[in-house]
Amino acid sequence: MYRCDTAADTSEYLKASRVLFAMEIDALLTRLASQHGSDLYLSTGAPPSARFEGVLTPLSEQPFKPGEIAAIAHSLMDAEQRQTFDRDLEMNLAISRTGIGRFRVNVFKQRNDVSIVIRNVKLDIPRFEDLKLPAILLETVMLKQGLILFVGATGSGKSTSLAALIDHRNRHSGGHIITIEDPIEYIHRHRRSIINQREVGVDTRSFHAALKNTLRQAPDVVLIGEIRDRETMEHALSFAETGHLVLSTLHANNANQALERIINMFAEERRPQLLLALGNHLKGFVSQRLVRTLDGKRRAAVEVMLGTPTIGDLIRRNELGELKGIMEKSAELGMQTFDTALHKLVVEGAISEEEALRHADSVNNLRLRLKLHADTTPVPPTSNEWGLMD
Repeated sequence: MYRCDTAADTSEYLKASRVLFAMEIDALLTRLASQHGSDLYLSTGAPPSARFEGVLTPLSEQPFKPGEIAAIAHSLMDAEQRQTFDRDLEMNLAISRTGIGRFRVNVFKQRNDVSIVIRNVKLDIPRFEDLKLPAILLETVMLKQGLILFVGATGSGKSTSLAALIDHRNRHSGGHIITIEDPIEYIHRHRRSIINQREVGVDTRSFHAALKNTLRQAPDVVLIGEIRDRETMEHALSFAETGHLVLSTLHANNANQALERIINMFAEERRPQLLLALGNHLKGFVSQRLVRTLDGKRRAAVEVMLGTPTIGDLIRRNELGELKGIMEKSAELGMQTFDTALHKLVVEGAISEEEALRHADSVNNLRLRLKLHADTTPVPPTSNEWGLMD
């Protein structure tokens, strides 16, 4: 046991501990990145665990002891971040490890101890084609102005889809793209466009501070990492109204729920004006959920609502209950509901019927569609014992 007899000894002991824990966390990060995991979980009393293809897997049989996670957290943070964590009891930061990768870190308190969740941030931006997203999205990201919102639960792939779309715009159109993120998840290179990426807490004090100065930076496209409150939503609509293309994310299950959440951000007397702005400038709602494919991987099931004149008129009149019906009738325009997306994945042979029904908005409707498809699909002829076709 190391004995600390003086303040200097204590300081040296703390430094040595941080070095050891930094080495341990690097080993865990290496495993997470090399095996293409999404998240690493560190909690007292539990072994380090990671999520691979959506499945939580222990990385060791040895649980963490009290105080060990706090030491790891201190090894990840600088002095200013430690002070912030001591004050706020929560801390978000991004870290990079040469030869390993880039990671998003959330440190928080629970049961009077420290826990950490680390997200693996992929350095290579995925190609749009590889994500197998609806082709209509390539048209929406090339628009001159308007608002495009990606909605879904945490870990549903919203940021990945947005990164692929921004990369497509960057490769095919000149202009100035500004991103405001907390933290930056994908690093974009200057290609046909100039891309400036601002990280909250590093390059700007807050989302609001960055948004107040965005128009002075003469952007063509603005990516806002997440809309969390009314003020951010106001900025997004203002940018869209003044001729900019705005992309952002929102936590909701589908377009209807997202619209209701946006409306509830505003006082009753301001909602008619809000609905007018949304109806005029909303170009697309993209909702996605990751579903398990037959080969054990995951793929996005995507709902698409486009800002057509009919959709815009329904939003302005606050007739949100009619939106899904219009989406179901507008497949030729590129729109589709979640249940339509799930039905397509089953027909393609990508996912099982059970997986589709597990994620359906309307289990009964999807089950009926699947049955009708099965009833109308011709059964291939089989040969008899003499090799003749029946």
